[in-house]
Amino acid sequence: MAKLVFALNQSLDGYVDHDHPAFAPDPVLFRHFIEEVRRGAGSVYGRRMYEVMRYWDEDRPEWDVAERDYAQAWRGQRKWVVSRSLETVGPNATLVRDDVAAAIRALKAERDGEIEVAGPELAQNLTDLGLIDEYRLYLHPVVLGGGKPFFAGPRPPLRLVASDRIGESVIRLTYVPA
Repeated sequence: MAKLVFALNQSLDGYVDHDHPAFAPDPVLFRHFIEEVRRGAGSVYGRRMYEVMRYWDEDRPEWDVAERDYAQAWRGQRKWVVSRSLETVGPNATLVRDDVAAAIRALKAERDGEIEVAGPELAQNLTDLGLIDEYRLYLHPVVLGGGKPFFAGPRPPLRLVASDRIGESVIRLTYVPA
């Protein structure tokens, strides 16, 4: 059975913003993310996050070796996209339109390994359904002062199971539902 993991970069004041330059990973953190994608059993995306990540579908001449490695890992990973508005999804992706709870429960039952959940709103919906098995907060030493919070709704009771430093300035906190 697969484990559903919500993992995302977060500011000290609890916000996520992938476009903010403070979240640009140092080489060690970026290599960590490449390895996470490589070893994962797949990712579940909401529409907005999936559209952001489609950036990795096409090679770009300005990319360095690490960016090409990430793109290759991302393209090879299975993806499930939860959306009622999209008509199609890209390579190696499956569109999930109806009965998200049943679809994710089936996905967890039929796969092994870790399936990452991408996006705080989707993660909140899956949290409300009791489907998230683990939360990984990649805490960056920056204060954004506003934006989209890591937890898009009430935070479930959590228990800290691990903490580790990744790169020069990021701490990963790993929690499970209490």
